[in-house]
Amino acid sequence: MVREYLERIKKYDREINSFLTVAEESAFEKASRADEALETLGEAALRRYPLLGVTVAFKDLFLTRGIRTTAGSKVLESYVPPYTATVVERLEKAGCILIGKTNCDAWAHGASGENSDFGPTKNPWRPEFVPGGSSSGSAAAVAANFSLLSFGTDTGGSIRQPANFCGVVGLKPTYGAVSRYGIIAMASSLDSVGHFTRTVNDSRAVFEITKSEDKKDSTLKSGEGVKPKGKIRLGIPREYFVAGLDKEVEKSVLAAAQVFKKEGVELVEVSLPHTKYAISVYYIIQPAEVSSNLGRYDGIRYGNGRNSFGAEAKRRIMLGTYVLSAGYYDAYYLKAMKVRSKIILDFEQAF
Repeated sequence: MVREYLERIKKYDREINSFLTVAEESAFEKASRADEALETLGEAALRRYPLLGVTVAFKDLFLTRGIRTTAGSKVLESYVPPYTATVVERLEKAGCILIGKTNCDAWAHGASGENSDFGPTKNPWRPEFVPGGSSSGSAAAVAANFSLLSFGTDTGGSIRQPANFCGVVGLKPTYGAVSRYGIIAMASSLDSVGHFTRTVNDSRAVFEITKSEDKKDSTLKSGEGVKPKGKIRLGIPREYFVAGLDKEVEKSVLAAAQVFKKEGVELVEVSLPHTKYAISVYYIIQPAEVSSNLGRYDGIRYGNGRNSFGAEAKRRIMLGTYVLSAGYYDAYYLKAMKVRSKIILDFEQAF
């Protein structure tokens, strides 16, 4: 299976550009170990390693010891990390085979896959269309059948949107469900770690492996989700159906809601009155955290100099630094954080 995937990557990825690094040698080594486990343990191997032999690709923000990690930026063009992200470790312990690192908008700054310093990722279905971003390569890799599973990050839609554009299953878990340890940060109070699969059942199986605390990411919460005692209710926010919404999108969303209704879920119209401020708040908080997080890339300890930053990264650094500056902190950042609390309260009080 590993050989088949690698051959497909070699044959077709020159046009799609979904991979930045292909880990061919290590993939074959791990495939051999998987074969040995099956021969030695038989069916018991699948109980010990629930994802034995499953190929996985990681967005190039996930640190992988001994394998280049670039964040899609020339700043880290030749960076090889000395340790591995928690999610990568958990999947490898479950039997997964790392097949490579996928392309993405540099530093996860983008929504189209066109903002990588190593060239844009194309949509496998129609190369003249974008695959979505910023987890562009991960979504495209699963859609093109280059890997059974791939991972991405989602700050403002970077898993959900490319999953939609590429026609695959994308899961953006609740913030604090999956460890971000060992993953290059974009905006720390917003980043979530999720994955792409071809089926919902596969997605659930993977989430069972990746979720829960690791004692390295302080935002994590343990425990199973709380199952409602009564009938499950699904909120339909009236503020989401306003002027400017594409009719085809509206029709599709309402059709999806009817699927849940047929399964016994109660549909309830709710109000989220501060919705109109959400984008404005996002574009203050996110650049502020970006500018803080990118400050460590000075070209002294590792990586190339700051002149290697692309135009989009520079824009976000400047905007973030501005809203955090002494004269404007209260007027912009502090006010945005207060409105963010109002938006959170809307959801808590929706029902």
